[in-house]
Amino acid sequence: MEEKRIIMDDKAVGRAIARISYEIIERNKGTDDICIVGILSRGAPLGKRIAAKLMELENNDVPFGTLDITPYRDDKTDDIPQDETDISFPVRDKNVIIVDDVIFTGRSVRAAIDALIKRGRPRSIQLAVLVDRGHRELPIRPDYVGKNLPTSHSEVVKVSVTELDGSDSVAIFLKEQK
Repeated sequence: MEEKRIIMDDKAVGRAIARISYEIIERNKGTDDICIVGILSRGAPLGKRIAAKLMELENNDVPFGTLDITPYRDDKTDDIPQDETDISFPVRDKNVIIVDDVIFTGRSVRAAIDALIKRGRPRSIQLAVLVDRGHRELPIRPDYVGKNLPTSHSEVVKVSVTELDGSDSVAIFLKEQK
């Protein structure tokens, strides 16, 4: 893949996380009964940052966990690895905010909802994403969006996070033509 352009640098990613955090507080009237669940792999560090920002702003510990959606994906049928979910708190009757890096077709979010409901019945499930690139195949819409980024099917959105990649950024690449 050849890099097309950088859409968000580290400062823009930081501002988006702060904005999403403020919106979560406003919509939920604080952080009581909220928990954050980041989808592995890049939704997890973003979710952890949102949980930390909520703690900083509200001085209230917000439970954070990670969710492995691999066993719940509709495009995986063979050799599913062990579920690496790490949610050490009950989700029952909580307002659960699922965090992912990019929403595209909506299928990953559907898998995340299935995985979450297996662990209990939340009061509500909300969705926060760093990038919404459109092209939904399922009727799923995020509640909190860092950046709306209209793309074509021939483009790939790549989110990099410091925790996994050494720096924060969002870039668009062109798919290689076959």
